[in-house]
Amino acid sequence: MTYRNLLLFIMLVPVLVNAKTSTCYGTTARGALSGGVELPYSGNNFEGYSQLARLAGRTYVHSEVYEIVTAAYQALEQSHPDKVYKYAETGFAAGGQFRPHKTHRNGLSVDFMTPVINTAGESVHLPTHPFNKFGYLIEFDKQEQFDGLRIDYDAMAAHIVALHQQAIRRGHDIWRVIFDPNLQPNLFSTQYGEYLKTQIQFSKKPSWVRHDEHYHVDFDIPCESMTETG
Repeated sequence: MTYRNLLLFIMLVPVLVNAKTSTCYGTTARGALSGGVELPYSGNNFEGYSQLARLAGRTYVHSEVYEIVTAAYQALEQSHPDKVYKYAETGFAAGGQFRPHKTHRNGLSVDFMTPVINTAGESVHLPTHPFNKFGYLIEFDKQEQFDGLRIDYDAMAAHIVALHQQAIRRGHDIWRVIFDPNLQPNLFSTQYGEYLKTQIQFSKKPSWVRHDEHYHVDFDIPCESMTETG
């Protein structure tokens, strides 16, 4: 292979990867995935929660979810240039059991770390590292603060709306968003409140974990039955 051909190959690899088409099977709680696509580790306004977790193969999604998530970040870069975002656990390339989660099994589930603002009013990332289980051990207090950081409901609401709009644009939808029911009224009090209440199905009951430091999004994309996985 000549140097020129090698350079061309390197340039085309990201395009070829992103062009991959996935097939999901079953449900988020009992499913599998074929042709999973790894989310990019970072972009202009977002980053992943852990390089270690990425190396462990824990950031794969359905190809349509990939397109929705990345397009939403691009839209937010234009509409909310001062906000930054972080995604967390998604699933394995082939789906299947994804401990400790009860779902995340067919490429349609994505956890997003809750956007926060520091004491200077700046949009920053929640800290995610092995000592706090990559952010999942974080608990916000009754004032909705953690270590000088407070929840940025405007940024979070804008993100959920962007995800929904990009899903609809691609002929899909959001099935549900799981977030602490006690904190949901704060989302509905933002400028996006009416949209969220009428267009998005939020969890009504507390989950087995609190879901205050992250929000879980399940996308509504057609899947094959589990019997077709062979």
